[in-house]
Amino acid sequence: MLKKLEGVHTIQSVMSLLNVDEQKAIYYIHRLRKAGYVKTARASNNMRVYSISFENKLGGTSYEELLNAVSPVKLATGTVHRVYGKVPTAEEMLVHAVNTKSLRTILAALALFKEKIEWDTLYRLAKANHCERQIGALYDLARKIMRTRRMGNRFRHLALPQPTHAFGFTIPGLKSKDFQEIEHQWRVYLPFNKTDLEAYA
Repeated sequence: MLKKLEGVHTIQSVMSLLNVDEQKAIYYIHRLRKAGYVKTARASNNMRVYSISFENKLGGTSYEELLNAVSPVKLATGTVHRVYGKVPTAEEMLVHAVNTKSLRTILAALALFKEKIEWDTLYRLAKANHCERQIGALYDLARKIMRTRRMGNRFRHLALPQPTHAFGFTIPGLKSKDFQEIEHQWRVYLPFNKTDLEAYA
């Protein structure tokens, strides 16, 4: 049953996969949860979502679960980037989010700018991952929609590009219609428009 249901499901998808009624589907999820294979979250429409995996029994957490704890934008909890031992810092999570090139993950990660950020550490991580301009542009975007911690002056000074630098992308092919001023300052295209940020309103 674990092999058949491995992944992210709702009650309806469990019913469909196992060809059972709702009561039986709830019973099977209960059995798997009791054995340690299920983690439950709520989607943005308040529907319960079940992450079913052998990895859940091993413990640890995922970047998605950590982001869900601080962000109003909820992610399906996966097992691809599970973390054991030391919990990643906000700085590591921001760089990880940008590296995923996932629209929803980056959107959820904007909430991290409300957390305490060690800007020197973030700059070193971002520089090593070639995403310091993306981080800077996302910070300025976050400031427009929520109260954030102040960016370190050194980060801004080191990360801002020269006017001759070529434009880069946060997510390949995506540009903003609403935040072009930020894009021009950081010479990097943002993947969001105002309507994409409604979860933060």
